[in-house]
Amino acid sequence: MGKYFGTDGIRGVVNVELDAHLAFKVGRSVAYALSQQSKHRTKILIGKDTRISSDMLESALIAGICSSGADVESLGVIPTPAVAYLTIKHKADAGIVISASHNPYEHNGIKVFAGSGYKLSDELEARIEEYIEHVDDLPRATHGQIGRILPLENDPVEEYTDHVAETIQGDLSGLRVVVDCANGAASRTAGILFRKLKMDSSIRYYEPDGCNINDNCGSTHLEALQKLVKDGGYDVGVAFDGDADRCLIVDDEGQVLDGDRIMAVCAAELKKQHKLRGNAFVATVLSNMGLHAYAREHGMDIVCANVGDRYVLEKMLEKGYILGGEQSGHVIFLEYATTGDGELTAVQFLKMLKESGKRTSEIASEVVPWPQVMINVQVPTSIKYSLADREEVQTAIAKEQETLGEGRILVRPSGTEPLVRVMVEGMDKKRVYAAAEAVAKVIESIA
Repeated sequence: MGKYFGTDGIRGVVNVELDAHLAFKVGRSVAYALSQQSKHRTKILIGKDTRISSDMLESALIAGICSSGADVESLGVIPTPAVAYLTIKHKADAGIVISASHNPYEHNGIKVFAGSGYKLSDELEARIEEYIEHVDDLPRATHGQIGRILPLENDPVEEYTDHVAETIQGDLSGLRVVVDCANGAASRTAGILFRKLKMDSSIRYYEPDGCNINDNCGSTHLEALQKLVKDGGYDVGVAFDGDADRCLIVDDEGQVLDGDRIMAVCAAELKKQHKLRGNAFVATVLSNMGLHAYAREHGMDIVCANVGDRYVLEKMLEKGYILGGEQSGHVIFLEYATTGDGELTAVQFLKMLKESGKRTSEIASEVVPWPQVMINVQVPTSIKYSLADREEVQTAIAKEQETLGEGRILVRPSGTEPLVRVMVEGMDKKRVYAAAEAVAKVIESIA
């Protein structure tokens, strides 16, 4: 893990850990690093979510990029996966996203995609971090070499929504769906996308004010969506996070389908169509053991990666698989996207739902998850990576594992927040909760 880049870019509370000065340095450093790799004038795309701080950080990034002699295309408010897609389509050298995803509005982040649409390599991230540390030593562009903000030749929202709509044949007419945009980036795209697909959709939480992103809405706060779906007699609910790279589903009975279950039923459908390469897909070490049971029953294999969509993608590319994802709702359909895409995931799931002729709750019942609980423990960032190896924590895990029986306990640091996550899974719900609370208390006593 680098000094600045975590598992999902640079993150922090704005004007505390991430400010305009750092954004300027990141812009200069990214542009300079990329210019060293090519002989042409560097072009970088920038997209952002709806946070009040995104404009400020974008301006600082653009200033840094232009001062290094690179040009910028500003895409405005748009989902993270749209930036990755348009970076490839426009043959840009990189795409930058200003977003802190599912985090509260006071946080923000900077994430960089390479020209391939994939996240930067560890080697290039390390080089950029070195440049950030010595930014005053980098050459400045002068005279006619100073970068510009280029005009957009096409509407990026139209380009992106056309792309997602074209990943299926036909449309989604006949489905009644509630869509929760989290007052985030999907507010700009979801309504347009689902109108193109002729879906009877009720778009909610699509009025961002800079401070209401993810505020009791979106994929991390599903209670309101669950009530809307059930009370309104809708077929299904769809929830995105702040930058719309995640998608979770609510069935017609108000129950939640997490990323594991969405991925499982999509994988089974791809297998039926003889499109699931290797009859396998990639999940993470946190994937529910019920997912593994479902996969075995349907003749599919699961390969587990470390938590983080970049690690899921690495494993997919290594194995040649086309589907992978996480419980959180990051699902990668590699045939159409280079990163997790919430709106693409929704469209693929809804198409499968329509063709099945089943209710969403019927499909959901096919994947039976084991009882699982996750407790997030606030800890100082300085010790979060070493806590799991502490003797007191290991002793607590061993003790609780004995009483848990069939199941598992996993303690891991968050890649984006000052948290340690305690995940416990097993057949007995009461024991699962008791074990998680016991291990969490030990970690709290240390922190």
